[in-house]
Amino acid sequence: MPARRNIPLRGPAALVLTALLATSCAGQDDKPASPSASSPSAVPHGYVEGAKEAAEQQSRLLLGDPGTGDTRVLDLITGEVHEVPAVEDATALTTDGRFGYFHTPGGTQVLDGGAWMVDHGDHVHYYSAEIREVGQFPGGPGTHVRSDAAVTAVTGEDGRTELYERTELDKGEVGSPRTLPGTHEGAVVPYEEHLLALTDDGGRTKVVVYDREGERVASPDAECAQPQGDAVTRRGVVLGCADGALLVRASDGGFTAEKIPYGEDVPADERATDFRYRSGSDTLTAPAGDRAVWVLDVGERAWTRVETEGPVVAANTAGEGSPLLVLQSDGALHGYDIATGKQTAETESLLKDADAAGGPVIEVDRSRAYLNDPEGKRVYEIDYNDDLRIARTFDLDVEPALMVETGR
Repeated sequence: MPARRNIPLRGPAALVLTALLATSCAGQDDKPASPSASSPSAVPHGYVEGAKEAAEQQSRLLLGDPGTGDTRVLDLITGEVHEVPAVEDATALTTDGRFGYFHTPGGTQVLDGGAWMVDHGDHVHYYSAEIREVGQFPGGPGTHVRSDAAVTAVTGEDGRTELYERTELDKGEVGSPRTLPGTHEGAVVPYEEHLLALTDDGGRTKVVVYDREGERVASPDAECAQPQGDAVTRRGVVLGCADGALLVRASDGGFTAEKIPYGEDVPADERATDFRYRSGSDTLTAPAGDRAVWVLDVGERAWTRVETEGPVVAANTAGEGSPLLVLQSDGALHGYDIATGKQTAETESLLKDADAAGGPVIEVDRSRAYLNDPEGKRVYEIDYNDDLRIARTFDLDVEPALMVETGR
């Protein structure tokens, strides 16, 4: 069993986000970043006081046991398991790559996973810091939380959105929010120093763009009927719609919206409504009914429907020529070639009850995939480039029914 460590609650540290818009980068060594006070350009992009910069991704899994409220953080570099304060009655867990958001009937509990990355396109900075409890956002199950480096947008089931400064979260504090005017359907998504939202316009659901002060600055001529699901990719924001997807992009100082249709009439229960993908990838997956998976290649503006050999429980892919990973009701992980639709690999049955309520998920990064087994109290690490080889198995003292990966 991996080593386990208790993480005591600590008061907010004086963490200050600096130099996100600095013109040069420095400090790629695996050591505490210590910029010179006389040389602001020496401060690495995304640096916060007390953080350590590393040469590789500092991946961690945030894990929750809804039955007991027990919460753990699994460091995938060291294999160490950190015990953190329990979160009672959590029904869902989401992340923005650093913070974990435990959705409960009483609000959304925020946990700083202590690992993140700053992506500049041609290079990436990786950081690690202390794991700590931050506080709580209002809003129960059904609340959407979306972030970028500057702001976190929390949209409740009533469609109202509160905007929190990301620098406050970096300090270990929730802070005081600002309210975005009006109500919106689905999540409000921070993107390119703006906020993308969907609003009702005379019975039609249309895209609107706000600046960070809440002023409407653009309204691309695009409609997204019955919206469900969203994803931020290098090529823009993807919104799931009844007839396919809508790609919203920043372009020449403005915003454009482009429809990516299914190309066929798709029943409501077979539409893509919850996108899963590797952070930084332009290849998205979503269940397409019981025995198929949608794969959306955003770069090619094309949907592919991959038929599976059994009922789908969870799916994901690293993209860029990697296999489509599908957990099926037989408890085995299956690999499919996206181009041909043919199965290329299969594990033995890993989960006894793959169809359990709340179901397992597949998290994917650049070299490994992670599959949680709540009943077995373990997490599997899968080498998807080596015929789905089980690289490591992490035994736990909780049932990890909730799982997200941070450090991405």
